[in-house]
Amino acid sequence: MGELVAATVWAPGTCGELVEGTIDGRPFLVTCPIDLGSTIQVNRSGAGFPEGFPKTAQAIRLVAEKTGLPLAELSFERESILPPGKGMGSSTADVAAAIFATGLVAGHRLSPEEVARLALQVEPSDGTMFEGLVLFDHRKGEWFEALGEAPAINILVVDPGGEVDTIAFNQAADLDRINQKKEPQVRKALACVRAGLENGDLAQIGRGATESALANQELLPKPDLPQMLRWAQDVKALGVNVAHSGTVMGLLLPPDGYHPEEVKPFIQKRRPDWKFYCTRLIGGGL
Repeated sequence: MGELVAATVWAPGTCGELVEGTIDGRPFLVTCPIDLGSTIQVNRSGAGFPEGFPKTAQAIRLVAEKTGLPLAELSFERESILPPGKGMGSSTADVAAAIFATGLVAGHRLSPEEVARLALQVEPSDGTMFEGLVLFDHRKGEWFEALGEAPAINILVVDPGGEVDTIAFNQAADLDRINQKKEPQVRKALACVRAGLENGDLAQIGRGATESALANQELLPKPDLPQMLRWAQDVKALGVNVAHSGTVMGLLLPPDGYHPEEVKPFIQKRRPDWKFYCTRLIGGGL
């Protein structure tokens, strides 16, 4: 393919992760892409980079260096519904979309593996550049497994507030020690989610996600998780998943049950200060 004047790419955000932790000391997450995301347009206007998005700018620079694009010619525009610092994959969506779009402008259709390698040079990254649901080493990219297509699960994302710095979280001194301690729960969670995806058992996926959420309480406690689990029973949810290095939690709802728009008022009445996003699980990819 030839070079382009501009390219626009949409990338999905996430409702945290279905599972996250370590097994035998190897860090990984299981992606939870949603149908809310970021759109990045990279163009040759030469207008420069907008302020406030250093990671996106760094991603574009990396691709420009790789492909020989003149950096001075490039600019980008961004549209996103994803809030930063919440665990909704805002940085990965921006960075992955910017990498792929810059590649297209340079005349290259970068593979998901190439996008992931470049994204990890910017920061720890979700694996949402890969199609379907995947297991991905979000720190070094050394472990990857395709787990299958995304099943039909609706999600009510709730945000009680606050922010988490993903880079600082992944550099915490006691991160490896706590991850090692919770490995038995993480193994169980991964086995549940993997089997649920293989067998089309949504309840098993929900149990695995809930197990991982509970295991993460020692690492990044969510005071409202016990209440969320009670509400999950009230609305017959499959389970609750969390952003393991963020603030949001997700009620995983079966397609034949309550819709997120129906559940939202139930919780909003009790937590009017929270923010809510009604969405669904989708496959990743750019």
